[in-house]
Amino acid sequence: METPNVPINFVPAKSGETFKVGHITIRIMEDGSNTVSQLIAALAHDETFLVTQGTLRFHALSGATIDAALGDYVTVPPRAPHTFSNPYDEPAKFFNTYTPAFYINYFRLLATISEGGKPMNPEANRKAMAYFATIGVADDEMQMDKQQFYANGEKEEAKK
Repeated sequence: METPNVPINFVPAKSGETFKVGHITIRIMEDGSNTVSQLIAALAHDETFLVTQGTLRFHALSGATIDAALGDYVTVPPRAPHTFSNPYDEPAKFFNTYTPAFYINYFRLLATISEGGKPMNPEANRKAMAYFATIGVADDEMQMDKQQFYANGEKEEAKK
């Protein structure tokens, strides 16, 4: 049997594609072009989050929350309703993966339709999610403080 000649991929610490989605800066270190994707899972994806600075608050259905601090690792299986926020004063950073890798294109799309530095418009976000087989969950199902996510104009409307 021949030894496979498959190159490894090295991404230096300060390289990779970067862009802004609202007030979040995203850096893509691997977009799937150097991995093997399974088309069978194209309608579902899983996500992982490794917190590398600060604390992230993960929101699930019925108001359930998980605060993940430095070093904590969160795995979100396919079809698990969730979102996250940083309600704390300290900036938060995390290492995030998606399988299959095509889902990173959701964030590229958000970057093109969002205004840099401003929170994402909820309706635009829902439309973008639909392109990637992601089901938006109604705010009342999440039972969370919507002011963490919406721009000033939407805060008043969200209270109605």
